[in-house]
Amino acid sequence: MVITSLDNEKVKYYYKLGKKKYRDLNNEFIVEGEHLILEAYKAKSLKEVLILEGEVLPIEVPIIEVSMEVLKKITMLNTPPKMIGLCEKKIDTTIGKRILVIDEVQDPGNMGTIIRSAVAFNIDTIVIGDNTVDVFSPKVVRATQGMIFHIPIVFYSIDKLIPILNKLNIPIYATNVKYGEEVKNLTKKEKECFALIIGNEGSGVNPKYLEKSDKFIYIPMNDVVESLNVAVATSIILYEMDEVND
Repeated sequence: MVITSLDNEKVKYYYKLGKKKYRDLNNEFIVEGEHLILEAYKAKSLKEVLILEGEVLPIEVPIIEVSMEVLKKITMLNTPPKMIGLCEKKIDTTIGKRILVIDEVQDPGNMGTIIRSAVAFNIDTIVIGDNTVDVFSPKVVRATQGMIFHIPIVFYSIDKLIPILNKLNIPIYATNVKYGEEVKNLTKKEKECFALIIGNEGSGVNPKYLEKSDKFIYIPMNDVVESLNVAVATSIILYEMDEVND
């Protein structure tokens, strides 16, 4: 049976998952397109798929055929995908030793790029602080290119996290151009265990977290460029802090 009605309860449910409150309420989110669906499937997060009638996807989850009008209703893309998947949020609670802490990053594209770079450069935990863009929003999930399924993500207030890091003897790093040390000069030991705080696009790391940091780091640049986009800067820092690149 092919679902064609936009009033179908399943269609309405998928559409609601475009909003954060419903993703939080139901602990589920959607992914759009074959690539993201396959990444979710490999990570065992995929629950079912709505697929354009006549298309084929040889994976072992429930697959429901729908009309193009249904896909157009659910998607936020200008060109509707041929399939949309329903995923379970897998939220971690453990904290590793190479930690990236996100403080109020707002742009979905920036967040997606940061998550991709965290996976690429061997970060083992991402902590999402308060007032940060929802990492399970369709825009962020697309921007991660599926890498959101390949790294533990913890949701925690940074105010509460810092005392825990101190008890665990995990040093806290933050970016600071004025008083920082060049990131490429960090020792191997300093790269083995840390919590790096990345701040908001406009205002950077909250001053109260700077005060509680153990070390400031920065990327040296010429005088022509005043600052870098937060996702670009984070990617460079994580590359320099990856022990593989020593």
